[in-house]
Amino acid sequence: MTDSDNRVLNVPEGDEAYFEDPPESSNQFDSRLISEPLKVLKRRQPLIFTPGQSVTQAMTSLQPARRGCVLVTSTGAAHSPLLGIFTERDGLYRIVWRGRNPQGLPLSEVMTEDPECVPEAASIAWVLNKMAIGGFRHVPAVDDDHRPSFVISVRDIVEFLVDFFPDDVLNLPPDFGPPRSTRREGA
Repeated sequence: MTDSDNRVLNVPEGDEAYFEDPPESSNQFDSRLISEPLKVLKRRQPLIFTPGQSVTQAMTSLQPARRGCVLVTSTGAAHSPLLGIFTERDGLYRIVWRGRNPQGLPLSEVMTEDPECVPEAASIAWVLNKMAIGGFRHVPAVDDDHRPSFVISVRDIVEFLVDFFPDDVLNLPPDFGPPRSTRREGA
């Protein structure tokens, strides 16, 4: 082994690894994580409504269930094909900003019809691609007959990924940047 002046170094046998570049951190993002199937994500049953139910009914169901969208089928049940999706964003853009009254307004008038969906067997990467390209925060997963199985949210994916980096993410200080001084100058 030589140093930068091309002099031979006397390195004890077996210590060569000490002089090599350090191995990459084990906390590197593993791209295989996003190749995982959707079944590894936390899945919750979707809130399902009929097209004739009111926006108020849908909106009041979101908060207690901690959801950001409802799905719409003809029967209001998962055994019917998916017709549409209604999200919190729809409530803002299609109702509030337009000054509409949600009380008697049926979901059919403000839902997104025939929304982008993914098959139940899709990968996390495929869903992320749909979300990024379409600007979606929620994507329904459907079976082969286009019946809703569950909804994937950005939050579900983030929680899944954070589980792999708990020390790096969850143990960060409460404020970003260097610590601020709590002493007042000149006081």
